Amino acid sequence: QVQLVESGGGLVQAGGSLRLSCAASGRTFSIYEMAWFRQAPGKERKFVVRMTWSGDNAYYVDSVKGRFTISRDNAKNTVYLQMNSLKPEDTAVYYCTARTNAYSGYETWGQGTQVTVSS
Repeated sequence: QVQLVESGGGLVQAGGSLRLSCAASGRTFSIYEMAWFRQAPGKERKFVVRMTWSGDNAYYVDSVKGRFTISRDNAKNTVYLQMNSLKPEDTAVYYCTARTNAYSGYETWGQGTQVTVSS
């Protein structure tokens, strides 16, 4: 089992930055890929970015390209989401998730962290 804990959310003005963290514990050796999703109020949870655990590949949804960057710290088993030039439409609960292979769904989810961008 893998456990994920997010942190780093908060309130920021439009144009500002935040960095989210997702600390993984447990059977981290089984992780193939990590991802961030977000869920705005009254909306479905949507994909934001994913990256293989090895860090070889990252894929972003178009709306965050050039503004968000995913990275990881091997020693800390932590994945980060650096969010710059934030917009009010980025307001959502951000969830970290992981899967153990390229063909499975995302099996493990964190509790989420709230990001609020004021205009």
